[in-house]
Amino acid sequence: MKKGFVFFFLLFFFFNLAANLVFAKNNFKTDYSVTYNVLENALTHVTFDVTFTNSTSQYYASSYSIQVGFKNIENVLARDPDGKIIPLITKNNDGNNIEINFNKKVVGLDQKLPFAISFDTRDIAQKSGKIWDINIPGLAKQIEYNTFNVEVIVPKFLGSPSYIKPDIGKFVGANLNFTKEELGESGISISFGNEEIYNFDLLYHLKNSNLFPIKTEIALPPSTNYQEVKINDIDPKPINVIQDGDGNWLAQYILTPSKELDIRVKGKAKILLRPKKVELSDDELKQYLKEQPYWQTSKKEIKDLALKLKTPYTIYKYVVDNLIYDFDRVENSQPRVGALEVLKNPDSAVCLEFTDLFIALARAAGIPAREVNGFAYTQNEKERPLSLIKDVLHAWPEYYDSDIKTWVMVDPTWGNTTGGVDYFYTLDFDHFAFIIKGVNSTYPIPAGGYKISGDDKTKDINIEFGDDFKETLPTLSFGEDFSNNYFSAAMVTGNVLIKNVGSVISNSQSISITTDFLKPQSQKIYFGKIPPFGSISIPVALKSPSILTNKKDNIRIALNENYLSKEVKISLFILNEWTIGGGILFVSIIFAITIIIYKARNLLIFKRKG
Repeated sequence: MKKGFVFFFLLFFFFNLAANLVFAKNNFKTDYSVTYNVLENALTHVTFDVTFTNSTSQYYASSYSIQVGFKNIENVLARDPDGKIIPLITKNNDGNNIEINFNKKVVGLDQKLPFAISFDTRDIAQKSGKIWDINIPGLAKQIEYNTFNVEVIVPKFLGSPSYIKPDIGKFVGANLNFTKEELGESGISISFGNEEIYNFDLLYHLKNSNLFPIKTEIALPPSTNYQEVKINDIDPKPINVIQDGDGNWLAQYILTPSKELDIRVKGKAKILLRPKKVELSDDELKQYLKEQPYWQTSKKEIKDLALKLKTPYTIYKYVVDNLIYDFDRVENSQPRVGALEVLKNPDSAVCLEFTDLFIALARAAGIPAREVNGFAYTQNEKERPLSLIKDVLHAWPEYYDSDIKTWVMVDPTWGNTTGGVDYFYTLDFDHFAFIIKGVNSTYPIPAGGYKISGDDKTKDINIEFGDDFKETLPTLSFGEDFSNNYFSAAMVTGNVLIKNVGSVISNSQSISITTDFLKPQSQKIYFGKIPPFGSISIPVALKSPSILTNKKDNIRIALNENYLSKEVKISLFILNEWTIGGGILFVSIIFAITIIIYKARNLLIFKRKG
């Protein structure tokens, strides 16, 4: 008598083939041809064409079950050579289970049974803002498949993709084909579009509990080599916005005693796929090799492993392959443990630990690395989880590539949770940086982290897709604070005050200062980038050609095509209106004192005579 069994095909967030009998893979060969036909309305028609080949005369297959990790499926159909099969569909926590009973059993050595299962889903293709994304889970345990071929058909109006993961070559027409060898354990991710636009509305809460005023600051989303940011409004306005060594934009405020302040920041961000060049000196890069809290580069376990891994990719792969994402830690809001602790206990990690371990290993291997915190767009939090804190959402690392001269962002967390989708060679349009931590592993604090006790449930991060990001030129205004009068014997000093009154960061540039006779008569002073709502004060010092100078000069200041002029009077010390006035006052005082003394002396003489 032949033995029968139910054959299960499990498709969770990655493909996973298994049978309820451990010897099933040895008794049946399976060949798969899977088609994902993405329609213009973002609905995807999925077809599994499967062929069973019986490799034994002792067993047969009578039924088949697919657990699909898609929550939303419809129009489920099944058939084999003997006709239609009515599928049994059961919804569960992992998606939907589809079970079929074959019309004919697969009996006999080398006997084949082809059958097909199809359904429609909206969980594969999404149009998010300006980007179309197609995400298909990865293939696991590929050794259990005889063949596994995937064809992806996309609407022609999408044109050429901005990236394909895995990158197997040219996209031909509207079709893309993969074999199991090309896929490995990686899923398929295809994106169409050149940029993503986000509108942001951020809320920050500040409080001064001291009995004296304090100066404090908040971190605004900055422009980086991957993104351009416009700050359209800050309410209330800061006293200044500065840029720190990592490129963060820090808005500064003065808080009076017991003052509470809510600050709303609105703006836009344009996310790019390819990073712009950022050239750094050797001294600047050394900052990103230092040990910091949570990045224990000097510990033996970290150093030994770093020397073995050596490259950014092998470090990325190690972190992806060895850490296990712990969803319970997200729900319980457990604290950050750092690189060394997660290396010792790899079974409980969230995005911070994936990031910390990558940075510590990279720095220990001599590769500059730092941390990025920010918003990450996802529609599947099991596949692409968000786990930093309630509003900030996500953390990921970046390393400096000395060959292409720029920072390169990677995401080992999502590389792990998507079952091998590439987040090393190409990232995506879904990562929006709020802050960068490189010089310091714990500061600044990103938007979403400015909470006052008792308001932990407030939603401070509001992000929406935007339609446009019009190119905007930086707008600088400038003025001066020179005095009207100076002594010929003293330096003529003052400041040029420059303010960014536009919504985008300004470029590094210079001001030109010319005079008629004050030295130097012509000079250029260079200054760095100024963030929106930021300002700088540039000190200027001039000297007269002679101590005997007694005339006026015009200090002319030029910034781009704008000019201003300040007339100053240079006087001899003895002829200066201040010295003349002071001399008159001095003589008057001496005269008054002399009179008083004289009168007092005469009064004393009079009394003695009396």
